[in-house]
Amino acid sequence: MSGSLPFADRWVLLSGASSGLGRAIAIELVQRGARVVLIGRRREMLEQTAALAGAGDRTDVCMLDLQKLDDIGPTVASLAARLGRLYGLVHCAGLAQTLPLASSKPERTRSMFDVNLFAGLELARSFVRRDVVEETGGAMLWIASVYAHVGAPGQVGYCATKGAVLAATRAMALELAPRRIRVNSLSPGLVQTEMTEASGSRLSTEQWARIAALHPLGTGRPEDVARAAAFMLDPSNTWITGADLAVDGGYLIQ
Repeated sequence: MSGSLPFADRWVLLSGASSGLGRAIAIELVQRGARVVLIGRRREMLEQTAALAGAGDRTDVCMLDLQKLDDIGPTVASLAARLGRLYGLVHCAGLAQTLPLASSKPERTRSMFDVNLFAGLELARSFVRRDVVEETGGAMLWIASVYAHVGAPGQVGYCATKGAVLAATRAMALELAPRRIRVNSLSPGLVQTEMTEASGSRLSTEQWARIAALHPLGTGRPEDVARAAAFMLDPSNTWITGADLAVDGGYLIQ
């Protein structure tokens, strides 16, 4: 693959690479010349992502349970020691549960915070180490949600985690700007993935249809988000940081 492609063989860490948005982002990044570390818990699914990316020498499978926060730092350090300095980080892994407020017990909400926010912060903290990230800078991208901007019944905990992601992204963008490390986020709307189907399993068909109808351009595909992710990470986009890009078929403009 030609080094003239946008990412020119730079390494990008990608959490949640087993399926859905993460898998689509991995494939898109490889097509644009990146090398991608596929992070997830299920080796078989990660290997399927690598096969779909179509370039085995451009992906590296990394088994990591993001709920084991203490394992994240040593894993990232080991990757950098083996692969060389890293250019990018995408925190795509996420946990969503549809829970009414009465059922949002602390342990259930905490599990979403552990994956959606705290694991991402540990990945970021490890990635920006001066012996890990490229000396000239790099880029981080967090996958947030339209629910970071608006509320939804049954999504109190999930909305809280994604709102926290946006706040953390802005703070990191300011803190890391002097080191030329850009930090941005994407806020997808309803994208047809395994996770969205699982999170909506407690909704009736009519409720699910009403949510889909709120997207003027219809529901999205993982590839729609993947193309936006590649744009935000692109090394040539050096003047974009602290931004959140809605990829939502018009959901938020209503």
